[in-house]
Amino acid sequence: MEGWKSSGPDPDFPYLTEDMRFSFPSPEGSPDGLVAIGGNLSPGMLLSAYEQGIFPWFNPGDPLLWQSPDPRFVIFPEKLHVSASMQRLLKKGVFEVALDRDFASVIRSCADMERPGQGGTWITGDMIRSYTELHRLGWAHSAESYVRGELAGGCYGIRLGRVFFGESMFARVSNASKAAFLTLARFLFADGTAFIDCQIPTDHLRNLGGEEIRRRRFLRLLRDTLAERRSEADIDALDRRGNWGDRYRI
Repeated sequence: MEGWKSSGPDPDFPYLTEDMRFSFPSPEGSPDGLVAIGGNLSPGMLLSAYEQGIFPWFNPGDPLLWQSPDPRFVIFPEKLHVSASMQRLLKKGVFEVALDRDFASVIRSCADMERPGQGGTWITGDMIRSYTELHRLGWAHSAESYVRGELAGGCYGIRLGRVFFGESMFARVSNASKAAFLTLARFLFADGTAFIDCQIPTDHLRNLGGEEIRRRRFLRLLRDTLAERRSEADIDALDRRGNWGDRYRI
């Protein structure tokens, strides 16, 4: 992996199916958060990364960079904060919120969203194709907010056992992404999720209950939580693979 210098995924790196795994270097040895360079975005590669507390994050034109920042930004169930104004907005039904209704549109909208201070998006065409495949396989999920039938905001991420790894969100209407994320978070926590990994701090997520924890603590929590999943006879059921739309009733 370390010798790869061109942009994007390495076309010569082996394709890993969802049942195959790759061992990354330990994030503990990375003071700047960069764990590895190269590889590809095949299902087994992505799932291996998340299981080890790592995620892909790179700019267009960069090689594929695998990151594990310190500190890490997470939301625990008891810390989720829904302001009084958001509670009223959700109760009034200003947005129709759905899960897994249109993953493809959500991830494309996140890629197209202009973000102040950023020269581009890390959600490249390769990323869109790879996460859409993970959604097809049942590992990646989305939440969507609609206004009069039009997609107004949303978010997406990966579910492994009792951990959800949030990736990105977007809004075309004020509070649309918050409504989608809070509805998703409530669903996840009601379904037994131990914490949501938000990766890096943002004021937006801090207002919703996000907090920084040391990477060492995060990796320990992740290992311990995923170990519960490995002790179960039916891993697929605990991972909640498949479309969540049929189960969403909150």
